[in-house]
Amino acid sequence: MSEPRDMRILALWRDDPREAPMTIDARIDGARIVSTWDLFGAFALDGDSVRPFILRRDERIDFGFGESWRTDLREATIKVGSEFSVWFNESDSGRYRIVKLAVLGAKDNK
Repeated sequence: MSEPRDMRILALWRDDPREAPMTIDARIDGARIVSTWDLFGAFALDGDSVRPFILRRDERIDFGFGESWRTDLREATIKVGSEFSVWFNESDSGRYRIVKLAVLGAKDNK
């Protein structure tokens, strides 16, 4: 078993990777999210517009002001190429694919 690591997850919407990229910070161990607390993340919308959220323990993506989506990210295998779902409302959803994992606090010396 490896040591848990704090990671940034970058995921792209499978239907249109240029629209609404998602980043979220979580503690990962054995390709699973082991953070039991609320997590912080953001969707990049409309170019430079960023929409921050809190991923609640019940898998609700909470934007505040009573607006929320749902996801099954906490149950997904966390590795490049894995997919998970995001439900925008009761009838509309999308699949996201993890495209990058980065250790938080690590810097590339190049």
